[in-house]
This record gives sequence, C-alpha cells and structure tokens, in this order.
Amino acid sequence: MPEIRLKNVTKRFGKFVAVDNLNLDIESNAFITLLGPSGCGKTTTLRMIAGLETPTEGSISIGDQVVFDAEKGINLPPNKRDVGFLFQNYALWPHMTVYQNIAFGLENLKWDKKRIRQRADELLHMLHIEAFENRYPSELSGGQQQRVAIARTLAPGPKVLFMDEPLSNLDAKLRMEMRTELKRLHKDTDSTFVYVTHDQLEAMTLSTKICIMNGGVLQQYAPPLTMYNAPANLFVADFMGNPTMNFIDCKVKAEGDRAELSFGDVGCVFHAKGEIRLKGDTCVLGVRPEFVRIGGEGHPATVYSTLPAGMETTVKLNVGDNLLTAVVFGDVDYPADSQVHFSFTDRAILFDREDGGKSAAEGTVKLL
Repeated sequence: MPEIRLKNVTKRFGKFVAVDNLNLDIESNAFITLLGPSGCGKTTTLRMIAGLETPTEGSISIGDQVVFDAEKGINLPPNKRDVGFLFQNYALWPHMTVYQNIAFGLENLKWDKKRIRQRADELLHMLHIEAFENRYPSELSGGQQQRVAIARTLAPGPKVLFMDEPLSNLDAKLRMEMRTELKRLHKDTDSTFVYVTHDQLEAMTLSTKICIMNGGVLQQYAPPLTMYNAPANLFVADFMGNPTMNFIDCKVKAEGDRAELSFGDVGCVFHAKGEIRLKGDTCVLGVRPEFVRIGGEGHPATVYSTLPAGMETTVKLNVGDNLLTAVVFGDVDYPADSQVHFSFTDRAILFDREDGGKSAAEGTVKLL
C-alpha cells in the first residue's frame, strides 16, 4: 500500500485560508485520523488528497505517483488516484439489493461475473452480512447499511480508503461496535485508512496516528497515546481527553528541573524531566483527571458535583477559585457540598501561557 505525502499544501477560498502550508507524511498501511473542531480544515484536507478539492499551492503524492502539483500543473481526477470513499451519507442505491450495490461498481469496471461473485462473497463474509445479500437498503438497520457501504467501497480493492465522519449517524452503542469492526477491517485489508472526525474518543481508539488541526494549521501529528501524554500545546491538551485536562493558573518559581507552584492557598512542587524554561513568573499546570486523587491526606476541597457511571465516577471539586475534575475508578459517589481531601498522584505538564503552551515541561507534581 502507498505512502501519502503532502508538501506545503495550502487551500484558500477567496481570502479565507482553509488549510495553511500543511506538510504531512502518511505511512503505508496506517490508520490516520484528521481531528479537530468544525471548520479546522480536516475535511478540506481529506478532499484535497482524494481529488475532490483542488489545492491552491503545494503538491500531493500517493505512492510513487504525484497526483497534484501546483507548479507543474498536475491534477489527477479521483478515479485515477485508486482510492475509495466512505461518507456520512451511505448513498446506497435503494432499488438494488445488498449484492447488487456491492457488484455495481465492479460491473462498471468490466469485471466478469465469476470474479464479481467471488469478490462480493469475500466482502459479505468479511463484514458479516451474508444473510442480507438479497435485501434492499430500506430493510436494513443503520449499522447494516454502514457495512454494505463499506463493502461497496472496498470492492475494487482501493489502495487508500477515505472516510468522512462515517459513524456520526449511528447511535452510541452501534458506533462503538462499528469502531471495533473498522479497526479489525484495517488489519484484514492492509489498506491505508484516512479518517475524518471531530470525536477525539473515536480518534484515540482507531488511529495509528492522529493529525490534529485548528484554524487550518497542523497542531500535532503523533500516535494517540503520545498526543494524550505529551500534547504539543494547550490547544491539543484541551482537545484530547474526556474529561478534559485540568488547567490551573499558577505562580511559579523555577530553577533547573524543579519548580515551586502556588494557586490560591495550595502549594506544590513540580519535578520536570529536563530544564524548565518559562518566560515569566506565571504558568499553567495541566493535570489529567485520573491523576487527581480523592481521599487520604491532602488539601481540603468541597465536592461540587459527581457523575457516577458504574465503572468510574467523575467528581468536580471546588478548590478556592478553581474547579478541578477528578476521576475515581469504581462505583463510588460523594454527596454534593461534602468535604474531602485531594492530592496529585502522577504525571503533569507545565505550560507557558504566553506562547499558547508551546513551551512545556513534562514531569510529576506533588502537594507541599
């Protein structure tokens, strides 16, 4: 399967810059998710790679083939790029059976009937829809229609599969099941998947790498756990994770790899993995909710609210002027306005607010 390379790709709509000087290398057989809020440029990026949108500047190659180059005037149409599309709207032919929907594209490619039957049977089995091959789309559930759309897209054996929020029409339970199927499908097909979503949980669970964008600009391109544990800036740290990371404005005295922090009447010490470099005497302390511990010794806090979910409970704590989020594992609950003690237990990040958190230090934090 091919590597996809975007070099200095920019897309403008009039004066609006949808994608700004994007450089991206997508490895062969990768499952890449383009992630970000609405209007960040992720769908435009997907459409430019697929050939549905023409970049203003830059070049795009798929494998050894240059499919777009603004300077050389190269712009191959989608049908010459050997790619498949799966969009939010499944667009199945309502008057055709499941089998006919899968076979339709292959018939247009002039495959013989025996080869079409063999390929359709292979996909029906792979996606567990053998029992529905003679049904029409109106007789199928949303999840079954989704599987048929995937089978139809995979039928010609595209080198790259593009997916633009394909699970957004499904309910929460079915969405979880289809994530499992898509991840397995990626392994079974050995294709390169490029996936668009605004759902960070979907990106975390499916991807080999995530490309997170904001305002048309690439913010970070890394494996999901790297992005979660070592975000490149405050935007990425805030976007990744549910519940979101705690951001605490602190006064700081830093020297070498050690910093003394304070917020309200809370004092703590931060030990970094390397030298701490901050531009001023204030910073933002980022702590994931799972590293805020409730109980035992620590600093007093007041329970603002709790959200028990069986396996875990999300707890909001009032600590002076700060509202901290903690995740407690297990079926526990705390009455609102009750008094508890909290502490920090593990990893944290110091961000410099002046540059949007681009100057950051990873380490551990403990209450004094």
